[in-house]
Amino acid sequence: MTVTDQVSHVFQVEVEKKLPMAVHGKGAYISIEDPSTGETKTYIDSSTGAAVGSLGHGDPEVIEEMCKAAKESVYSFPVTVCNYAAEDLAEFIIQESPKGAFASALFTGSGSESNENAMKIIRQYHNEKGDTKRVKFISRKQSYHGYTLGALSIGDNCRKEGFTEILLPQEITPKVSQVYAYRNTKEGETLEQYKDRLLQEVEETFIENGPETVAAFICETVGGSTYGNPLPIPGYLDGVRDICHKYGALFMLDEVMCGMGRCGTLHAWEQFITLADGSKGFVGPDIQTIGKTLGSGYVTIAGVLVSPKVKDVFVNGSGKILGAQTYHSHAFNCRVALAVQKKVSRDKLVQNIYNVGNYLGERLTELLTKTKIVGDVRGRGGFWSFEIVKDQKTKEPFPVELDVAHKIGNKIYEFGATNMAAQGTIDGVKGDHILFAPSFIITKELVDQVIEYVFRAVTEVEAELGI
Repeated sequence: MTVTDQVSHVFQVEVEKKLPMAVHGKGAYISIEDPSTGETKTYIDSSTGAAVGSLGHGDPEVIEEMCKAAKESVYSFPVTVCNYAAEDLAEFIIQESPKGAFASALFTGSGSESNENAMKIIRQYHNEKGDTKRVKFISRKQSYHGYTLGALSIGDNCRKEGFTEILLPQEITPKVSQVYAYRNTKEGETLEQYKDRLLQEVEETFIENGPETVAAFICETVGGSTYGNPLPIPGYLDGVRDICHKYGALFMLDEVMCGMGRCGTLHAWEQFITLADGSKGFVGPDIQTIGKTLGSGYVTIAGVLVSPKVKDVFVNGSGKILGAQTYHSHAFNCRVALAVQKKVSRDKLVQNIYNVGNYLGERLTELLTKTKIVGDVRGRGGFWSFEIVKDQKTKEPFPVELDVAHKIGNKIYEFGATNMAAQGTIDGVKGDHILFAPSFIITKELVDQVIEYVFRAVTEVEAELGI
């Protein structure tokens, strides 16, 4: 293998260096080749990239459907022609969701694209009502909604560095505090009091910005890569929704990473919003984005789910969406995603990831509380993180230059399991955490192996740091 062979022609993270190459996958395992040596090693895929996997790799039923779809699918330009695969996938998700939750769906190529489209739908919704002053999107600190310019504008993380001058103005994208009970509850403050304080901040932000100018409040139901799977406090999402509706704004949830079964229910909010079953009238999000596990990595697909409330305004107004993108509701992608979702539903894999995923959380908590540098373990279903600290009592983080998250994450990887190690947990700069998001087919036996690697990695790094 020559030096030239090691130069990457793909413009990505390491611009000129070849990254490790994924060459094979089967079930809950992925095989990765070291391009410098040509050696291939197989890992338990306990992060599935960025929490993308629901079915695991190489599922024979999905592959069979992909082959059929490749022969039968026809491209259709979404402005003039639709296709049955998109209609069928939309109907399936609407039927599988709590009754009355959604009335329509749009399918895109990525989560970033979905959040961009959701913002446009929200803007047009208010214009359709003649409420044209509503141009502001309130979102949260330490959030991530994608890597396109609009999505970066409503997000708040280190990925914005170098782009702030070309993002949407801060005046129309105000931020409120994230839900981060581990660090941000005050001494003697109960969770109920913390929740009330957060909601007070949300309402004050509406008022300070002019309630008549606010188009929507946008948040991730369960936070993801930026600060590691914090769960919403009971009553928080209900409270935010009620504030939105009090002032005429829409309530939008971003479930690109945490949804479509990842947290153990089809939509993560089903576990955190009161009366989410619609038993006394539906009270969920007005608009929601989805992605990742929707297609399980077999196809590039994400989506926007639209409530009856929002759809009705369009139906009774212009009856039209102002534009579309070339690959919206792409027939092949929608057909494959439907095959994924039907198998997930048939085999009760969302229930499996709820049970086995929570077992992962229990085992992480049980073992990592015995260590000296893990401060918090948090998550739900198949979405878990642990936060790393220098001092468990004071919650002081390690110096950024030590990059402790990647020290531990690299060891877990060397031992045999993928993971997402990240810095910037606290404020985009300080803090470390490691995230796990296995496919829904994961077993307790594989979880036990991953836990062994994690505990070993943490204790070895502790020893190396002299702690």
